[in-house]
Amino acid sequence: MKSVLVILLILIFVITPAHGQLLSDATGLINRLNVQTSGHDFEIVLTSNFDLLDYEFDKNKKQLILYLESGLEDNLAEIIIPANLLNGDFKFHLNDREFSPRIQSDDRVHFITLNFTGSGSNIISISGSEYLVGLSEIVSEDDLEIGFEVNNMPNSDDSSFLLILLIIPIIVVPIIIFKIKKNKN
Repeated sequence: MKSVLVILLILIFVITPAHGQLLSDATGLINRLNVQTSGHDFEIVLTSNFDLLDYEFDKNKKQLILYLESGLEDNLAEIIIPANLLNGDFKFHLNDREFSPRIQSDDRVHFITLNFTGSGSNIISISGSEYLVGLSEIVSEDDLEIGFEVNNMPNSDDSSFLLILLIIPIIVVPIIIFKIKKNKN
């Protein structure tokens, strides 16, 4: 009975899963990337067998860049990108070399399967030809330059604004003069 138990324990810990990869190769690390751009918030979901160290999104280049570290030679990832964030013709680069992953898309998301080799540090860039599809760019006051403040100043025709500008010195100057005279006495 003891030998049967030992054999079962050996089988449980030694045999690889049915799909033929080691368990560590098949483990899916889930990362939720929050991209805030042009007044909108987007969630990109990355499931991979490598560590995501950092990411950045460049709206001008319509590009998502992933910085990753892998201890495995064979890397696998699935990434879900909202179609209204990036769309159109995609280009993919792994360490500055173009590669072609599998893409499945519908009107809401792009489901991309990345399969590549190379342990250590890697950089993946995903570029689209369209950005903010079906959405308008929301501009906040923080995003605007000084020209915005000048252009939104009240017109000189605004009588209430002029009245306030005139009343402040009329009230403040006599008070200051009165305090100065009082302090001299």
